[in-house]
Amino acid sequence: MSNKPSIPKGTRDFSPIEMARRNYIFDTIKKVYKKYGFQQIETPAMENLSTLFGSGGDESDKLIFKILNSGDYLSKADGKALEEKNSTGLTKSIAEKALHYDLTVPFARYVVQNQNEITFPFRRFQIQPVWRADRPQKGRYREFYQCDADIIGSDSLLNEVDLIKIIDDVFTELFQGKLNYTVSINNRKVLAGIAEAIGETDKLIDITVAIDKLDKIGVDKVLEELQFKGVDIKALTKLRPLFELKDDLNENLKFLENLLSTSEIGKKGIEELRTVFNYVNQLGLKTSNLKLDVTLARGLGYYTGTIIEVKVDNFPSITGGGRYDDLTGKFGLKDVSGVGISFGADRIYDVLLDNNLYPEFKGDSTQVLFINFGDKEQDYCLPLLFQLRDAGVNAEIYPEAAKMKKQMTFANNKNIKYVVMVGSDEMEAGKLTVKNMESGEQESLTIEELITLFK
Repeated sequence: MSNKPSIPKGTRDFSPIEMARRNYIFDTIKKVYKKYGFQQIETPAMENLSTLFGSGGDESDKLIFKILNSGDYLSKADGKALEEKNSTGLTKSIAEKALHYDLTVPFARYVVQNQNEITFPFRRFQIQPVWRADRPQKGRYREFYQCDADIIGSDSLLNEVDLIKIIDDVFTELFQGKLNYTVSINNRKVLAGIAEAIGETDKLIDITVAIDKLDKIGVDKVLEELQFKGVDIKALTKLRPLFELKDDLNENLKFLENLLSTSEIGKKGIEELRTVFNYVNQLGLKTSNLKLDVTLARGLGYYTGTIIEVKVDNFPSITGGGRYDDLTGKFGLKDVSGVGISFGADRIYDVLLDNNLYPEFKGDSTQVLFINFGDKEQDYCLPLLFQLRDAGVNAEIYPEAAKMKKQMTFANNKNIKYVVMVGSDEMEAGKLTVKNMESGEQESLTIEELITLFK
């Protein structure tokens, strides 16, 4: 007896209706991206491990799915690493490639390789799957789609404003004003200034990684983790008030100005935050609630300026992003600043489903089914079938002359709205008997009248 087939944990199959819903999300995001002047690219699912490793920090490195070298990979394995059970050392000798864990690092590599063909500032969008060796749970998958938009080759804060407006446009359409969500922003320069102000400049990465877990583990656990990482207890005492700030923009900015009065990088971060908030407030937002969250850190190590995150109640982040000043530097192109966001399509899918926000997808499957009564009727219907298709109507004919009940059950199971029946009387009259499967009503129509029905 064969084993029942399965798929890896953290991955999913998608049925036709699920694909219709996913394409609705992708199409909405694509439409907005194009409206803002972004152009689409794609990069390979796998990159050289050297491209990915070390780009997003230690936490990101742990999430990389490595690909074993082809052939007898063990013959070239590092014997010493194998003997010592040193997985990191062994990996370098048996895996040269890996699946990308995000789309930003591959984009930076793409920019460097194609810099002579790119017009800067370059606005690109990319919609592809990514893979992370994470623990699967609700809203967190090992294979999922990201919908990225980045602007590279400009350090203007107008780019951040554009990205916030894109977020507002996308969720205004997807949520239809029926779901509240919050766009939180912070600045990595502010976080660097905080590390400096509490006397722990060299612990910036540890601080941002720990703070990024705040929603998952709470304040006390974050402080415990930082203490374990060697952050001084006096510094932690200064850090705690950050976790207790209310949603008052002006008061929070004043608090930061006092705390960071001696930090030049911190003051620069506050200045950038003020500029972004002023622009967005002038332009206005349709549906989103924009707030400053000084505990927002974003775990990826390449962020250097503005950081952005979007959340809906009871769900993990559904969109995130930020400014990176030198991600291309790793690949030899120094000081090219970029900023981007990424919509998490799989989490957005779950949010829309849980809140019953999907429209009815009437044109995404078969709209008309021709009943098959036999060879003569089938031959008569085939040209009409293709006439419907040429007119943009999704149509099919049942492939064999099965019992009527079986064919009608097929139409019901596929939610096909119209069934066309053509017998000797219809062929003689040049008409089609068309049944509306929702209402049960039947009428006699020409093929032209049936096409008009869909227009």
